[in-house]
Amino acid sequence: MHPDVYKRPLLWCLAALILWLVCFHRPAPAKRDIFHAITSQTVTLTGRVVGFPVHKPKSQNVAVRVYSVNGKPAAGKVYARFADFDPQWQDTLELKGRLQPPYGIDLLGNFNWRAYLAKQQIFTEIKVSQSRVLRPAPRPLRWVRNLRADILRVFAQSFPPELASIAGGVLLGERGEISPKLYAAFQDSGAIHLLVASGGNVGFVTLLTLGACALLGVGRKKALFISLAVAGIYTIAAGADAPLVRAYFMAVCACIGYFLGRNSGVLQGLLVSCLLILCFQPASVFETGFQMSFLATLAIIICLNNYQLPGKWPGWLRFFAQIFLATLATQLVLLPIFTNVFYKVSVTGLVANMILVPWASLLMGLSFSYYVLCLLHAGFLLHTLTLWCLEGFKTAVEFFASFPLSAVPAAAWGAGSIIAFYAMLFWLFHWPRREFSRRIFWVCAAVAGLALAVQAWGSSAGKVFLLNEWNKNAALVQMPGGEVFIAGEGFKAEQLAAALYKMGVRKADAVLAFSAQPAQYDLAELSKTGQVIRPFEPGVWPGDEWSVGKVRVEVVWGIHQNRRGNRWINAGYSGTERDDVSYCLQEGEKKVCIGAGARFAETEGRQLSSQRNRTVKLKI
Repeated sequence: MHPDVYKRPLLWCLAALILWLVCFHRPAPAKRDIFHAITSQTVTLTGRVVGFPVHKPKSQNVAVRVYSVNGKPAAGKVYARFADFDPQWQDTLELKGRLQPPYGIDLLGNFNWRAYLAKQQIFTEIKVSQSRVLRPAPRPLRWVRNLRADILRVFAQSFPPELASIAGGVLLGERGEISPKLYAAFQDSGAIHLLVASGGNVGFVTLLTLGACALLGVGRKKALFISLAVAGIYTIAAGADAPLVRAYFMAVCACIGYFLGRNSGVLQGLLVSCLLILCFQPASVFETGFQMSFLATLAIIICLNNYQLPGKWPGWLRFFAQIFLATLATQLVLLPIFTNVFYKVSVTGLVANMILVPWASLLMGLSFSYYVLCLLHAGFLLHTLTLWCLEGFKTAVEFFASFPLSAVPAAAWGAGSIIAFYAMLFWLFHWPRREFSRRIFWVCAAVAGLALAVQAWGSSAGKVFLLNEWNKNAALVQMPGGEVFIAGEGFKAEQLAAALYKMGVRKADAVLAFSAQPAQYDLAELSKTGQVIRPFEPGVWPGDEWSVGKVRVEVVWGIHQNRRGNRWINAGYSGTERDDVSYCLQEGEKKVCIGAGARFAETEGRQLSSQRNRTVKLKI
C-alpha cells in the first residue's frame, strides 16, 4: 500500500474522532432517554424491535427502540424480556411492565452486564407483563426475517442441534445454544469469529452473486447492482450489526467509485463506513466487536497490499499463502484486545484458521445451497455432503482445541504496552516498503519507548482494589515494588483469577486469609507458592511478621468498622470461628492495612470502604 494513503484527510478526521471519543465520550442516557422514566409503577411504552430476539429457556429477549412512555414522547432503547410472547424484528409494539436499571456487578476483570448494555446505549430493562403488535414491519422486511427464520428452521430439522447451530452461525451469525464445551473449543482454536456473521460473509455473498451473474451473461454494471441488492438482503437477514454494515458500506463505496470512474479503494470504503458508524453510534468505539472487526480488516488490507506474493507461485499455493498472511495479520493486530477480553491466547489459531476459514466459506455456500434445494424438495441431493462437512468442521475445531497450548492464559496488557505494540506492528506491516519503513522506524521506536516509560512510571505507585459482590469481600493489593497479594476468600478462584489478569499478573505472591475457619473456595492455585496463609498457625499470630520480597507482612488482631466509621479491635483468641485478624503490608515508607474481612483499607491516614457490587480503588 502506497504511503500516500496516510495523507488522506478522511483518515485523519477518523483518527481525531476516535481519539476524542476515547478521551471524552462516556455512554450515558440522553435527556429524553427512557432511563429517566424508571419508577416503581407499571408503565406502558411503544417502540420498535431493532434486533433479532435472543431465545432463552424462560424468555425471549430483544432490544426495543422507544417512541413513547405513558403517552409522552421518549427516546433511547430498552432491553425487553418477554415471557410468553415472541417479538418479531421491526414490528412496532405496545409493552406494559416495570422499568429497571440492568443488573450488573462491577467486579474487576469480570463481565458486567450493565456496562455491556451501556456500550450499546441501553440503560434500561423491562420485564414485559403484557404486549401486543401495534404495527407489523413493512412487507419487504417481513420477507427478509421470514427468510432468516425459515433457513434456521430447515437447519434445525435437518441436522443435530450442535451442527444446526454451527450452520446457522457460519451462514447467519445465529449460533443458537452451543454447548459450553464446544463454545470453549471454538475459543481455544481461535475460530470463534467464524460463528459470527462478519464482513467476510458480505464479501463472499457479493463475489458469489457476481460470479453467478457472469455465468448468466449479465452486464457488469447490472451485475454490480444485483450483487449489492443481494448483499444488502444478506446484511439485513444476518442482523445488520457493525461488521456487516461496515462491510456493506465498503462494497457500496467501491461500486460508487467504479461508476464514477475512480478507484476509491477498499481502505477508503473502510474509513467512510467507520466514520458513519461512529457519527451515528459513538459508543461503538468502546465495543469489543467493533474494535476487533475494524482492526482486523485494516490489518488485512495493509498486510496483503504490502506483502506481495511472487506471481510465479502456483495458484493453490498463493491462495493458502494469502490466507496465512491474512490470518497472521489478524492474530497479531487482535492480540492485545483478545488478551484483555478473554485473558488467553490461542497458539494453534494461526494454523487452525488456514484450514477452518476456507472450510467455513465452503460451509456457507453449501448450507445455503442445501436450503435452496430444500425449497425445491430436492434437499436430499446435498444433505449427506452438508452433514459430513458440518461434522468434519466440528471435529477439526475440537482437534485444534485439544492441544495443551491451544489456549495459553495471559494477563491483560497495560495501555503503554498496547501503544508500543501497535507502533512496532505498524512498522512491521510496512517492512517490505524499505524506504518508507526506514523513515518511520525511529518514530515508531520512539513512540514505543515513550509509552513503555510512561507505563513503568505510572505502575510504580501501589494500589488496592476492594471487591464486593452482595457483601462478599476480597482485596487485591499491588505494592509499589510489584508484589501482589489477595486478602480474603469471599470469591471463586475464577473470579479472582480474572481480577489478577486485569491487573496484569497471573498469580499473587501470597493469599492471606482473615480467619482460620474452612474457606468456601480453595485459592491455593492463585498463589505462586501454592499456599494460603491462615491465621492462628505457627508464625501467623497477631504480632508476627514475615517478608514477601520487599514487603513486610504484619499480622494484627482483627480491626472492624461499622457503617458510621466507628472502629474496634477483636482482640483475644477463643478458638471459635469469630476469631479473625487483619494484615498490614509495608514496603519502605508505604504502608497499607486491610481489615474487617477486606471491607476496608487504610493507608497514610486515608480510608476506603467497600461498596456493594462495586470495585473501589485506593492508591497507596
